[in-house]
Amino acid sequence: GFNVRPTPKAKDLADQEKVEIRKYNIIYKCVEEIQQAMEGMLSPDTKEETTGTAEVRNTFKVPKVGVIAGCYVTEGFIKRTCSVNLIRDGVVIFTGKISSLKRFKDDAKEVKDGFECGIGLENWHDIQVGDQIEAFEIIEVKRTLGKTLVEEQEEAAKKAASSEDASE
Repeated sequence: GFNVRPTPKAKDLADQEKVEIRKYNIIYKCVEEIQQAMEGMLSPDTKEETTGTAEVRNTFKVPKVGVIAGCYVTEGFIKRTCSVNLIRDGVVIFTGKISSLKRFKDDAKEVKDGFECGIGLENWHDIQVGDQIEAFEIIEVKRTLGKTLVEEQEEAAKKAASSEDASE
């Protein structure tokens, strides 16, 4: 209720029906609380964020393990927990998980750009020299009742385009 207090009879009925009664002095608090409750019901948007890229320089066949890609991290970093896209000639031919990430003979949690590493892919052995391995993480973005993620991206793209036009 807004600037209203429930009668004892109304309180009893609310308790009996298990209904929560909320009291507000400021209407904006009521509207804000309803909006937050509705946003809480929305499922989050997910987006793929690239963390790094590695170039396959050599491949090694290891018994009982499969093919390991000898890589050089060219950009960002590769984490053992990341998902990866295997890219050949600009086309994604495999998307999956890293089964092993090694630096020299030691297991590594993360390899940064400028370093070499060995990457094994889960359930995939067709790796060739020259392939690119793109590591990415899936990030959940909380949705709001305002603009959708797609609308925000379109707006950001328009701003970027207009700032490029202004600099020319």
